[in-house]
Amino acid sequence: MTKKIAVINDLSGFGKCSLTAAISVIAVMGVQPCPLPTAVLSAQTGYPSYYCDDYTDRMELIYREWEKMQVHFDGIYTGFLSGEHQIEKVLEFLDIFLKKDTFLLVDPVMGDNGVRYPFFTTEIVSAMKELTSRADIITPNLTELCLLTGTDYRMIKEMTEERHLVTVAEQMARNLMTGGTREVIVTGIRFRDEKNGQEMMGNLAVIKEEASFSAFPFIGESFSGTGDLFASVIAGGRARGDALSESMELAGNMIERSIGDSVRAGVPRNDGVDYEKYLWMLGEKNREDESR
Repeated sequence: MTKKIAVINDLSGFGKCSLTAAISVIAVMGVQPCPLPTAVLSAQTGYPSYYCDDYTDRMELIYREWEKMQVHFDGIYTGFLSGEHQIEKVLEFLDIFLKKDTFLLVDPVMGDNGVRYPFFTTEIVSAMKELTSRADIITPNLTELCLLTGTDYRMIKEMTEERHLVTVAEQMARNLMTGGTREVIVTGIRFRDEKNGQEMMGNLAVIKEEASFSAFPFIGESFSGTGDLFASVIAGGRARGDALSESMELAGNMIERSIGDSVRAGVPRNDGVDYEKYLWMLGEKNREDESR
């Protein structure tokens, strides 16, 4: 029987992010994505103008029907959540559908580059901490990891060496894991290679027994939706039984190629990366063929 993941996120018409990214990635990995929209937008919020239809008060109408159907999810994956009330709805959803054999992946979208998104209050951060404490996997960037652990980002900003950044990020992740979170992947760790001066971008997977780090050349541009693509590969990989480090490497490879093509083609950052041509990398057979 096909594995199923409930994907709780917004649907944006433009920007190649959120549900648009998650549905395509998870489906090609051989897992059924079951979307629960938190909002419907004309385009993602990075655009100068957009229309947003908030679905917070309608989310329960959807998942109560799922409850009647007695559906079972192998995984639950949450992305952008716009407020405390929406997080409360997600927690209610978990009370119904999060079973012993269901994993929870939380992408705690709250900020980037040391800056908390304007609409994220301290109350929302507190609610997000409650949500992440129930998660099997979370995928914060360094800014979000600082927010979740109460760490001053300015300490991180001053670090440029890989070994220092990775050591501190791992310790912060392990501190977070004492609160209930089981596994942490810290994304977007940017540093300069000490040997050749190449600017790099890396991801750090921290689990109980060990930590693994994977880095790729930083091509010089940040695009909408790359975090959603990354978290979606991790979710799809967990559903089909892949190792966390393997999923992290796979996501990094696909996104690196996609960003490279998009930079060369001059794609505007708000439009998202041209990842569709690389979805084949995520399929079970093609993934095995490439690893040989």
